[in-house]
Amino acid sequence: MSQLTEKIKPKNGFASIVHIILTCLLPALLFIFVRIRFFQIAVALILLSKWRMFAVKPRHWPANIRANAIDIIVGLSALTFMIHSGSQMMQLVWALGYGLWLLVLKPNSTTLGVSLQAITGQLVGLVAIFIAWGGKPAFLLIILTWLICYAAARHFFASFEESLVRYLSYAWGYFAAAMVWISSHWLIFYGYIAQPALLISVVGFGLGGIYYLDKADRMSVVLRRQIVFVMIAVVVIVLTFSQWGDKTI
Repeated sequence: MSQLTEKIKPKNGFASIVHIILTCLLPALLFIFVRIRFFQIAVALILLSKWRMFAVKPRHWPANIRANAIDIIVGLSALTFMIHSGSQMMQLVWALGYGLWLLVLKPNSTTLGVSLQAITGQLVGLVAIFIAWGGKPAFLLIILTWLICYAAARHFFASFEESLVRYLSYAWGYFAAAMVWISSHWLIFYGYIAQPALLISVVGFGLGGIYYLDKADRMSVVLRRQIVFVMIAVVVIVLTFSQWGDKTI
Protein backbone atom coordinates (compact mmCIF):
# COMPACT_ATOMS: atom_id res chain seq x y z
CA MET A 1 0.00 0.00 0.00
CA SER A 2 2.71 2.46 0.95
CA GLN A 3 4.68 1.23 -2.07
CA LEU A 4 1.69 2.04 -4.26
CA THR A 5 1.74 5.64 -3.13
CA GLU A 6 5.42 5.96 -4.01
CA LYS A 7 4.34 6.36 -7.63
CA ILE A 8 2.31 9.44 -6.67
CA LYS A 9 4.44 12.15 -5.12
CA PRO A 10 2.77 15.44 -6.03
CA LYS A 11 3.70 18.61 -4.19
CA ASN A 12 0.38 20.43 -4.37
CA GLY A 13 -3.17 20.34 -5.62
CA PHE A 14 -5.85 17.67 -5.46
CA ALA A 15 -3.39 14.89 -6.25
CA SER A 16 -1.40 15.85 -3.16
CA ILE A 17 -4.50 15.37 -1.00
CA VAL A 18 -5.12 11.95 -2.57
CA HIS A 19 -1.49 11.02 -1.93
CA ILE A 20 -1.78 11.95 1.76
CA ILE A 21 -5.03 10.00 2.14
CA LEU A 22 -3.58 6.88 0.54
CA THR A 23 -0.47 7.11 2.68
CA CYS A 24 -2.48 7.52 5.88
CA LEU A 25 -4.71 4.57 4.99
CA LEU A 26 -2.18 1.99 6.20
CA PRO A 27 -1.78 3.28 9.80
CA ALA A 28 -5.55 3.83 9.97
CA LEU A 29 -6.18 0.20 9.00
CA LEU A 30 -3.56 -0.99 11.50
CA PHE A 31 -5.36 0.93 14.25
CA ILE A 32 -8.69 -0.64 13.28
CA PHE A 33 -7.36 -4.19 13.16
CA VAL A 34 -5.56 -3.77 16.48
CA ARG A 35 -8.79 -2.56 18.05
CA ILE A 36 -10.66 -5.64 16.83
CA ARG A 37 -7.63 -7.80 17.70
CA PHE A 38 -6.92 -9.09 14.18
CA PHE A 39 -3.16 -8.83 14.70
CA GLN A 40 -2.20 -11.29 11.98
CA ILE A 41 -4.08 -9.27 9.36
CA ALA A 42 -2.30 -6.10 10.54
CA VAL A 43 1.09 -7.80 10.10
CA ALA A 44 0.03 -9.03 6.67
CA LEU A 45 -0.94 -5.49 5.64
CA ILE A 46 2.50 -4.15 6.51
CA LEU A 47 4.21 -6.91 4.56
CA LEU A 48 1.82 -6.63 1.61
CA SER A 49 2.49 -2.89 1.44
CA LYS A 50 6.01 -3.83 0.29
CA TRP A 51 4.85 -6.12 -2.53
CA ARG A 52 6.81 -4.17 -5.14
CA MET A 53 10.06 -5.48 -3.64
CA PHE A 54 9.31 -8.74 -5.43
CA ALA A 55 7.89 -7.26 -8.64
CA VAL A 56 11.32 -7.60 -10.24
CA LYS A 57 13.66 -10.42 -11.14
CA PRO A 58 14.67 -12.58 -8.14
CA ARG A 59 18.30 -11.47 -8.32
CA HIS A 60 17.16 -7.99 -7.25
CA TRP A 61 15.20 -9.22 -4.23
CA PRO A 62 18.06 -9.10 -1.66
CA ALA A 63 18.89 -5.49 -2.57
CA ASN A 64 15.22 -4.48 -2.43
CA ILE A 65 14.76 -6.16 0.95
CA ARG A 66 17.79 -4.32 2.35
CA ALA A 67 16.50 -1.01 0.96
CA ASN A 68 13.06 -1.50 2.52
CA ALA A 69 14.16 -3.18 5.76
CA ILE A 70 14.01 -0.03 7.89
CA ASP A 71 10.51 0.84 6.67
CA ILE A 72 9.34 -2.70 7.51
CA ILE A 73 11.01 -2.53 10.94
CA VAL A 74 9.31 0.78 11.75
CA GLY A 75 5.93 -0.53 10.60
CA LEU A 76 6.16 -3.73 12.65
CA SER A 77 7.47 -1.77 15.65
CA ALA A 78 4.57 0.69 15.48
CA LEU A 79 2.20 -2.27 15.36
CA THR A 80 3.94 -3.83 18.38
CA PHE A 81 3.60 -0.59 20.36
CA MET A 82 -0.09 -0.39 19.44
CA ILE A 83 -0.72 -3.99 20.52
CA HIS A 84 1.02 -3.51 23.87
CA SER A 85 -0.47 -0.08 24.60
CA GLY A 86 -2.79 0.06 27.59
CA SER A 87 -5.33 2.45 26.12
CA GLN A 88 -7.07 3.34 22.88
CA MET A 89 -5.55 6.82 23.05
CA MET A 90 -1.99 5.47 23.08
CA GLN A 91 -2.81 3.17 20.19
CA LEU A 92 -4.04 6.19 18.26
CA VAL A 93 -0.85 8.09 19.14
CA TRP A 94 1.30 5.27 17.74
CA ALA A 95 -0.85 5.14 14.59
CA LEU A 96 -0.36 8.89 14.14
CA GLY A 97 3.36 8.49 14.74
CA TYR A 98 3.54 5.84 12.02
CA GLY A 99 1.62 8.15 9.72
CA LEU A 100 4.19 10.91 10.34
CA TRP A 101 6.94 8.42 9.48
CA LEU A 102 5.28 7.61 6.16
CA LEU A 103 4.48 11.23 5.29
CA VAL A 104 7.48 13.15 6.61
CA LEU A 105 10.57 11.11 7.43
CA LYS A 106 10.40 8.18 5.02
CA PRO A 107 10.22 10.33 1.81
CA ASN A 108 13.24 12.41 2.92
CA SER A 109 16.13 11.36 0.67
CA THR A 110 18.73 13.81 1.98
CA THR A 111 21.77 12.50 3.82
CA LEU A 112 20.45 13.84 7.11
CA GLY A 113 17.01 12.39 6.40
CA VAL A 114 18.37 8.93 5.62
CA SER A 115 20.53 9.06 8.75
CA LEU A 116 17.49 9.92 10.87
CA GLN A 117 15.59 7.06 9.25
CA ALA A 118 18.34 4.61 10.24
CA ILE A 119 18.52 5.92 13.82
CA THR A 120 14.74 5.88 14.20
CA GLY A 121 14.41 2.39 12.75
CA GLN A 122 17.09 0.98 15.03
CA LEU A 123 15.66 2.64 18.16
CA VAL A 124 12.03 1.61 17.69
CA GLY A 125 13.04 -1.82 16.43
CA LEU A 126 15.15 -2.59 19.49
CA VAL A 127 12.54 -1.26 21.90
CA ALA A 128 9.82 -3.30 20.17
CA ILE A 129 11.63 -6.66 20.24
CA PHE A 130 12.27 -6.41 23.97
CA ILE A 131 8.66 -5.40 24.63
CA ALA A 132 7.31 -8.28 22.57
CA TRP A 133 9.93 -10.97 23.25
CA GLY A 134 11.81 -9.83 26.34
CA GLY A 135 11.02 -13.12 28.06
CA LYS A 136 12.06 -15.31 25.14
CA PRO A 137 15.38 -17.21 24.96
CA ALA A 138 18.46 -15.02 24.61
CA PHE A 139 19.44 -16.43 21.21
CA LEU A 140 16.22 -15.05 19.66
CA LEU A 141 16.89 -11.57 21.04
CA ILE A 142 20.50 -11.75 19.83
CA ILE A 143 19.48 -12.73 16.28
CA LEU A 144 16.76 -10.07 16.05
CA THR A 145 19.11 -7.41 17.44
CA TRP A 146 21.77 -8.32 14.89
CA LEU A 147 19.26 -8.11 12.03
CA ILE A 148 17.89 -4.73 13.13
CA CYS A 149 21.30 -3.14 13.75
CA TYR A 150 22.75 -4.57 10.54
CA ALA A 151 19.82 -3.19 8.54
CA ALA A 152 20.11 0.20 10.24
CA ALA A 153 23.85 0.39 9.58
CA ARG A 154 23.40 -0.55 5.90
CA HIS A 155 20.72 2.11 5.58
CA PHE A 156 22.90 4.71 7.29
CA PHE A 157 26.16 4.08 5.43
CA ALA A 158 24.47 3.71 2.03
CA SER A 159 23.68 7.44 1.96
CA PHE A 160 27.40 8.24 2.23
CA GLU A 161 28.50 5.81 -0.51
CA GLU A 162 30.79 4.19 2.04
CA SER A 163 33.11 1.64 0.39
CA LEU A 164 33.24 -0.49 3.57
CA VAL A 165 29.50 -0.44 4.16
CA ARG A 166 29.16 -4.23 4.33
CA TYR A 167 31.99 -4.74 6.81
CA LEU A 168 30.99 -1.81 8.99
CA SER A 169 27.40 -3.07 9.07
CA TYR A 170 28.52 -6.56 10.05
CA ALA A 171 30.73 -5.09 12.77
CA TRP A 172 27.94 -2.93 14.21
CA GLY A 173 25.49 -5.83 14.13
CA TYR A 174 28.03 -8.04 15.91
CA PHE A 175 28.72 -5.37 18.54
CA ALA A 176 25.01 -4.91 19.27
CA ALA A 177 24.40 -8.66 19.40
CA ALA A 178 27.31 -9.06 21.83
CA MET A 179 25.86 -6.37 24.09
CA VAL A 180 22.51 -8.15 24.12
CA TRP A 181 24.18 -11.48 24.87
CA ILE A 182 25.91 -9.97 27.91
CA SER A 183 23.03 -7.85 29.19
CA SER A 184 20.35 -10.51 28.60
CA HIS A 185 21.62 -12.28 31.73
CA TRP A 186 20.38 -9.29 33.75
CA LEU A 187 17.61 -7.87 31.60
CA ILE A 188 16.55 -4.57 33.12
CA PHE A 189 13.74 -2.30 31.95
CA TYR A 190 13.37 1.45 32.44
CA GLY A 191 9.66 1.74 31.88
CA TYR A 192 9.17 0.20 28.44
CA ILE A 193 12.78 0.60 27.31
CA ALA A 194 15.14 -2.33 27.91
CA GLN A 195 18.67 -1.55 29.03
CA PRO A 196 20.31 -3.14 25.93
CA ALA A 197 18.12 -1.03 23.63
CA LEU A 198 19.07 2.11 25.54
CA LEU A 199 22.81 1.40 25.57
CA ILE A 200 22.99 0.37 21.91
CA SER A 201 20.99 3.45 20.89
CA VAL A 202 23.24 5.80 22.87
CA VAL A 203 26.43 4.32 21.44
CA GLY A 204 24.96 4.16 17.94
CA PHE A 205 23.74 7.75 18.06
CA GLY A 206 27.14 8.96 19.26
CA LEU A 207 29.17 7.06 16.69
CA GLY A 208 26.71 7.89 13.92
CA GLY A 209 26.83 11.56 14.84
CA ILE A 210 30.63 11.59 14.72
CA TYR A 211 30.62 9.86 11.33
CA TYR A 212 27.98 12.21 9.90
CA LEU A 213 29.70 15.38 11.11
CA ASP A 214 33.06 14.15 9.83
CA LYS A 215 31.64 13.45 6.37
CA ALA A 216 29.97 16.86 6.37
CA ASP A 217 33.29 18.54 7.27
CA ARG A 218 31.78 19.91 10.48
CA MET A 219 33.77 17.81 12.92
CA SER A 220 36.46 19.25 15.16
CA VAL A 221 38.66 17.65 17.79
CA VAL A 222 36.80 19.46 20.58
CA LEU A 223 33.38 18.43 19.26
CA ARG A 224 34.50 14.81 18.86
CA ARG A 225 35.73 14.74 22.45
CA GLN A 226 32.47 16.24 23.67
CA ILE A 227 30.37 13.63 21.88
CA VAL A 228 32.55 10.77 23.13
CA PHE A 229 32.48 12.16 26.68
CA VAL A 230 28.68 12.47 26.70
CA MET A 231 28.30 9.00 25.21
CA ILE A 232 30.60 7.41 27.80
CA ALA A 233 29.02 9.41 30.63
CA VAL A 234 25.52 8.20 29.75
CA VAL A 235 26.68 4.57 29.54
CA VAL A 236 28.51 4.81 32.87
CA ILE A 237 25.51 6.40 34.59
CA VAL A 238 23.15 3.74 33.25
CA LEU A 239 25.42 0.89 34.33
CA THR A 240 26.27 2.41 37.70
CA PHE A 241 22.73 3.12 38.85
CA SER A 242 21.15 -0.07 37.49
CA GLN A 243 19.75 -2.52 40.02
CA TRP A 244 21.55 -5.65 38.93
CA GLY A 245 19.90 -8.98 39.44
CA ASP A 246 17.57 -11.45 37.77
CA LYS A 247 14.70 -8.99 37.70
CA THR A 248 13.33 -6.04 35.79
CA ILE A 249 12.61 -2.53 36.99
